[in-house]
Amino acid sequence: MEVKREFIGSGCNRIVNNVSWGPSGLVSFGAQNAVAIFCPQRAQILTTLPGHKAIVNCTQWLPTCKYAFRAQQQDKHYLLSGSADGVIMVWALNIKEEKFSHEMQVLATHKKGVTCLTGFMVSQSVAMFASTSSDGVVHVWELVFPSSNDGKCRISCLESLHVGSKPMVALSLARLPGDAGHLVLATGGLDHKVHLYCGDSTGKFFHACELKGHTDWIRSLDFSLPICVDNGEKRLFLVSSSQDKSIRIWKMSLHVSTDNSDVSYMKEDILASYIEGPVLRAGSSSYQVSLESLLVGHEDWVYSVEWQPPPHSLDDEYQQPMSILSASMDKTMMIWRPERTTGIWVNMVTVGELSHTALGFYGGHWAPDGKSILAHGYGGSFHLWRNTGVDYENWQPQKVPCGHFASVSDIAWSKSGEYLLSVSHDQTSRIFAPWKNEACPEDETSWHEIARPQVHGHDINCVTVIYGSGNHRFVSGADEKVARVFEAPSSFLKTLKHAVVQKLGYSEDIQEDVLILGANMSALGLSQKPIYVHAEAATRPDDNALDSMETIPDAVPTVLTQPPVEEQLAWHTLWPESHKLYGHGNELFSVCCDHAGKLVASSCKAQSTSVAEIWLWQVGSWKAVGCLQCHSLTVTQLEFSRDDSFLLGCLKEIRQFSLFSILKSGDEVSYQLIAKHEAHKRIIWACSWNPFAHQFATGSRDKTVKLWTVEGTSTIKQLATLPTFKDSITALSWAGLDRSLNTGILAVGMDSGLVELWRLSGGIANEGFDAVIAVKFDPLLCHVSTVNRLAWRNHDDSDESRSLELASCGADHCVRVFKVPY
Repeated sequence: MEVKREFIGSGCNRIVNNVSWGPSGLVSFGAQNAVAIFCPQRAQILTTLPGHKAIVNCTQWLPTCKYAFRAQQQDKHYLLSGSADGVIMVWALNIKEEKFSHEMQVLATHKKGVTCLTGFMVSQSVAMFASTSSDGVVHVWELVFPSSNDGKCRISCLESLHVGSKPMVALSLARLPGDAGHLVLATGGLDHKVHLYCGDSTGKFFHACELKGHTDWIRSLDFSLPICVDNGEKRLFLVSSSQDKSIRIWKMSLHVSTDNSDVSYMKEDILASYIEGPVLRAGSSSYQVSLESLLVGHEDWVYSVEWQPPPHSLDDEYQQPMSILSASMDKTMMIWRPERTTGIWVNMVTVGELSHTALGFYGGHWAPDGKSILAHGYGGSFHLWRNTGVDYENWQPQKVPCGHFASVSDIAWSKSGEYLLSVSHDQTSRIFAPWKNEACPEDETSWHEIARPQVHGHDINCVTVIYGSGNHRFVSGADEKVARVFEAPSSFLKTLKHAVVQKLGYSEDIQEDVLILGANMSALGLSQKPIYVHAEAATRPDDNALDSMETIPDAVPTVLTQPPVEEQLAWHTLWPESHKLYGHGNELFSVCCDHAGKLVASSCKAQSTSVAEIWLWQVGSWKAVGCLQCHSLTVTQLEFSRDDSFLLGCLKEIRQFSLFSILKSGDEVSYQLIAKHEAHKRIIWACSWNPFAHQFATGSRDKTVKLWTVEGTSTIKQLATLPTFKDSITALSWAGLDRSLNTGILAVGMDSGLVELWRLSGGIANEGFDAVIAVKFDPLLCHVSTVNRLAWRNHDDSDESRSLELASCGADHCVRVFKVPY
């Protein structure tokens, strides 16, 4: 079996300095403990790189986007990543093969988390970079790349700068103009000052001067490339941004000294010192540092500033564009340029202003060609704009990858497999679907987030799709005592027609004349009220009303003909909530629906018998028709057998599972406890039924998977135990292949994030099972943290492709879909 990755959905860690746009056109970002790579042209996450044991705080490409004009002939680009445990890793990208490899791990010289990385290529084979941490130390490194494919990178720490009790959170490293041997390192942090250090290729840096002016934390620094002025002199510019909402541009020009004596770092005349600034000494050269401009326009902290990269060139000639991109917590990005006539820096372009759909930007980045800009926000989302104008600038939003920015707790396929529904501790539920580009039929189908049906005020723990006849519905359970039922509005039903290739869900029982167009969010974010098709415009609030948390603007649900961007997803694709299910005494933990679409079972977190019941709800009337009591601790997972005659529950208590028989007669439901069996040595996290028989699998923290059968109506017999795994079992899903031979594939997910597929055969007449390992997923395909759930896409027997699709979700914020041939 050669398993192929079909889709990865993930949000960005909500950390400043987390994103880097490389000269290859690929964007790197931290997704929990992984480094994720996405392609802006395809709006798809290509891969995730495992290795870090803690949250990834920052990434940095070498060469940087600023030197993209020199990176065209390189076969490999390199990527640095730093994590919250002080570890720095080096990755290599083979440009031709588009493959990543792990080059090396830098020893954890930082005692605390790495917060910023900066660097540049000294030559084709040597780079210098600096790293800073909340431990108050800035390290300067030399990285030598291998001359052959079989060689190893070599790294050495050239200098360690101790900056005191107020750590630095922003860095920028550059070569001084006019003096090839000397470098300048700018640091900024909690003391409101920009510190400049001078050094050479040997790495001996000394504190040269400090730049005062900001009145709050320095959040970002970026050196320009040397800029040539009319007299041939080259100047270097440094831009800094701060939590004081301002941006400052500092100019460094060659200083002519009257003698060879040491230059005073600060003039005696205070006024002259303020205007001219300090003098920076590097070897035999001196540089006058002065404030070029003060940019004021943002209304909140400015987290990021970045110079526009030079355009591509066939030779080493370049021209640094006088253009700066800034990103702020005021939900906007701005492009600043000097006016042609006066030379005064002004705001030329503003994008963003996303109202309630974003809570500010943590960073903004230029594309290598300077024609696109990318922001990442507080909600873990990306926002991309591209200049589509010819004679004038016209920045338009573009598609980007979407995903959760916290642990993804549960997933469920729709009735016919058109889309995948996921819920997360980021308090949202999301729908991912393959979208075929009808304008370009030859293009491959790509997956996108097409709706965000629930945006909640609590972490969502579980979800199930309602099967059977009727429109699309689901039930979700969160960190509250209420399960909530959602029904698809007409805007989603019509969008789904445009989106999916596989339109199996559009059978005769789908009602397309739904009167509810969409849903609006309540002020507290707990309920979602319906928007009716013929609602009067007079009911809408005044658009000119003050924007506050109390006056939330109405959603405008529309039928989507293209994959939506973040601004549409966050506000205009909600589903209305139709019912609330009351009864549980604690936070909801597990929920499932039978295959006929008649019953929903739910459980909650429990530490006593009084709240550890399994509740049964009748679909449609949503009445409680059963309360199954036989437990004293949390039921971790529930699943109905394929013929809906049994309900299986995994228990925390004394490593047991419980089995109930379910009998439906009209609206009446009767149930009986068949067995309560101690199956494992530790807690049972997962279970899954064989689609072809009354057989099931259980997986436990004791690293074992066991196969069981129900004999008659009341006897449980163990059929097999799979060989002990390397880690705790946290997810199982059983797919059937051949009913006559009772063969299938059991997907096993582990606490380490790894996934294995086992081919099962036999078990006929309750005899022993044959279990053979079919494939162990490549770690590059897998999650980097706990696999929370696995789910096979509903398989059509008439499908001749002989492949299955497996979905998974995990604590690493990722939703993944794999194509599995059989």
